[in-house]
Amino acid sequence: MTQAVTRLAALGASLLIIGGCAAPGDMFDKWFGAGPVQKPNELVVFKPTATAKIVWQASVGSSQRYVFSPAISDGSVYAADASGQIVRLDATNGKVMTRLNSKVPLSGGVGTDGNLVLVGSAKGEVIALDKTGKELWKVQLTSEILSAPQLSQNIVVIRTGDGRIFGLDATTGARKWLYQRALPPLTVRTAVGVLIYRGGVFAGFPGGRLLALSADTGNVGWEATVALPKGSTELERVADVSSLPITDGRQVCAVAFQGRAACFDLVKGAPIWGRDVSSISGMTNDRENIYIADDKSALLAFGASAGASLWKQDKLYGRYVSGPVVIGKYVAVGDFQGYVHFMSREDGSFVARIATDGSPIVAQPQVLNDSILVQTVKGGVYSIAIQ
Repeated sequence: MTQAVTRLAALGASLLIIGGCAAPGDMFDKWFGAGPVQKPNELVVFKPTATAKIVWQASVGSSQRYVFSPAISDGSVYAADASGQIVRLDATNGKVMTRLNSKVPLSGGVGTDGNLVLVGSAKGEVIALDKTGKELWKVQLTSEILSAPQLSQNIVVIRTGDGRIFGLDATTGARKWLYQRALPPLTVRTAVGVLIYRGGVFAGFPGGRLLALSADTGNVGWEATVALPKGSTELERVADVSSLPITDGRQVCAVAFQGRAACFDLVKGAPIWGRDVSSISGMTNDRENIYIADDKSALLAFGASAGASLWKQDKLYGRYVSGPVVIGKYVAVGDFQGYVHFMSREDGSFVARIATDGSPIVAQPQVLNDSILVQTVKGGVYSIAIQ
């Protein structure tokens, strides 16, 4: 087993390059304890053309060394912390509706369909609760769970830290299928999960691969190459898809660290276009464009149909931005100081900025009705609107 290798320069906020074992949150000690390796840009002074405001805010405990993403379902927001606490919030005003307790420290979550509430632990446990907090089942898997479990009808799909993907029966937790593959000596360690769409499970892998699996059986529908490893050393050859794929219903797209972004036919996996770009934080899309936060915290826009380069906003260099989210006419990212930056979808210019609690926003923000939802490392949960 090779020793853990860390490359802090030019990486996003949820990454550790490893071979073998390492603590998942070492990046927080180095980046957010002693400060980022890259000297971050100062906040840009600009004349706001829109107004961002906090609609509501709530609090769950600290995420510590892990990345937690809130889940939205049936008018509720579920947010978890590393201690094992889960809060169910009213999506309209942020008031606590229920407090749940998984009874074990957590490392990944939350996933929900409105009935099941799913979280995972660093010891590889998957815990399923109902909305009142009653434990329905608990299953032991092979490795730590760093991302939120996902649901597809009666199948719970979970990715473990050793690269395996499990399909579990949502009623009992019994294993329905398992997908695994050999991993290269060094990989990018992130809290990336899977995208479930129309009965397919789309997942990126080390080595620049993107797979489509059947959610029912785990069978491989197709496999495609996002990026090919390059370089003479193992470190230079890391080219991992380390963020969630996205889809517009026609194509599915993914981006690799030290690689490129590429889009493929949703059904057949045939390549449509690709562009050189390196990212850990991830990407999002609207009807016309794809937006990518690269590994230097620049935000880039590409045309969705052919990948034409549209604009680049590079004034957030070194601020370890989250993956982007589209809200109305704007695209937004969070950063390592808890700021949320709103930019125009048309040209990438800054239009608004708002502060949260000063701690990093690592998980990709989500759309919540007419606002976006963010969770900070300190455990702040914010609904933020822009007008």
